[in-house]
Parts: sequence; structure tokens; C-alpha cells
Amino acid sequence: MQTIDDVIARLGQQGYVCGRALGTVVFLALKLGKPLFLEGEAGTGKTEIAKAIAAALGRRLIRLQCYEGLDAASAVYEWNFAAQMVAIRAAEAEHTADKEVLKEELFSADYLIERPLLQAMRPDPAGPPVLLIDELDRTDEPFEAFLLEALSDFQVTIPELGTIRAPEPPIVILTSNRTREVHDALKRRCLYHWVDYPDIDREMAILQARVPEAAEQLSRQVVGFVQRLRTEDLFKRPGVAETIDWAKCLLALDVIDLSPEVIADTLGAILKYQDDIQKLEGSEAKRILDEVRAETAAG
Repeated sequence: MQTIDDVIARLGQQGYVCGRALGTVVFLALKLGKPLFLEGEAGTGKTEIAKAIAAALGRRLIRLQCYEGLDAASAVYEWNFAAQMVAIRAAEAEHTADKEVLKEELFSADYLIERPLLQAMRPDPAGPPVLLIDELDRTDEPFEAFLLEALSDFQVTIPELGTIRAPEPPIVILTSNRTREVHDALKRRCLYHWVDYPDIDREMAILQARVPEAAEQLSRQVVGFVQRLRTEDLFKRPGVAETIDWAKCLLALDVIDLSPEVIADTLGAILKYQDDIQKLEGSEAKRILDEVRAETAAG
């Protein structure tokens, strides 16, 4: 990916339609070797960016899914205790349990379970992998502090084996749904981009790339309806992922034109909270659909 236009084109070949601002920050992250920190609402395509970059470069994608209580050990490595116990029992049964020798064997690479951060430090014939640290905002501050150190030196220490350093730094993508603020110290290590909901033209391009079998009229109705939904007072506005899922559901039902009845039957594909669904029941869905049809006809 030698230029910004090349980045946009290569991501487009993987079905990811991005604007120039996002294409620029991806280009800079690759060119400068800096982690890329992406924030935005859930369903706006942050995770898909990492997948598209890995596919475009022909690199391995390693994903660390964050969650509350995630600690350094779970993110880096664990020892295979079950296999270690089997080895201990076997040595005892054969009366060959020399403690020092057994200890050295038990804490060797044969019994090491590598987790995403350690996997990302390993050399790869295809080149440095893409390390996706997904939904970082779900973790707590101690893990952030550990991650800050790991991303600074691209090395991890295993007491029994020593320090393991990446021969080449991985391509690091961090995402956050902004359920809480991530510490500034970590953000300063990264290039930053806010991934917003796309405008109607880009969402149409995304839908055509991801669901090419959908007719243009239906695609315009779907995108127009979802765009209107995002202006409503909803608990959770639908993301691009929901737009794609809805279009696939409509195709599975052989729908060629939206109607209030079809919308009522398939609202669960785009809205995930009952309160939001109730707001769209009855005349509300028809009102929005009428507005979309009027805009489509005028356009």
C-alpha cells in the first residue's frame, strides 16, 4: 500500500468502502509503524477495518477480544496445566521424577499456550501479523498500563522462559465503542480516528459491495430507511452491520420492495432493543417509509 489511493482501492477490493480520511490514517499507520486507535459506535465497521487490512496485505489476523477482568496472563500466555499434570503423573509412575529435570521440561515451550499478544510477537513468513485489540474500553486501567508497555517495546517477559521480542512489530489496530474513556497515555502512542456512521452515498456503496445481489431499488430503500432511523430518538441506533444484515434478511424473504408489513416483520434485524422496536410499530414505520419513497422519487 504505497499511497492513500492505493489503500482505499485495496480495502475496496476486500469489500471495505472507506472515505479518504480513514484511508489516510490507515496509510500513515502502515507507513510509520504506529498503532491505529479507532473509536466509534458499535456496528460502524471498526473490526472490519482490521480484517480488510489483513486480507489486503496477505497477513495473519490475530484478534484479542477484550472483556472486563482481562489480565496480562490471559492476553499473553498460559501454561497447559492439564498436560503438565499428566507428565508429572507419568514421571511418578515410571519413577523418573527428577525434580529439576522435570521442572525444566514442564516449563518449556512444549507446555506453553500462546495467547494473542505472544502470538503477535512471533516471526511469520508472510510478514508481521495484524494484531486486533478489540473493544479495549471493556477492560480496566491495569490492563491498559500493561498494554502501554507491551506496545512501546513490542516484547513480553515470561519468567520461566525470559523475554520474547518481536523481530518486526505487528500492525496494531485498537478499537473502542467508547463506553468509557481510554487513558491519554495509550492514545498518545497511536494514530487516532473516529469511525462515524457513513453518509447515504457511502452506505449505498458499502451495501452494494457486501450484498451485491440486492437490487438497486431495494438497496436505496434499505439505506434510506436506516439513515432515517438514525435521526430518531432510539436507545441504540443501527450500525452498518445491521444495514447489511437487514438487506440479507430481505433477500432471504424474496422481498423486492419495502412495505410497512415487511418492516414490522423484520425489525429485529436492525433494532436490538424492545423499546426501540415498539417506537417503530404501527404508523411510525409507514411514516419513515413514505419519506424515504418521496426522497427516492425526487432523487
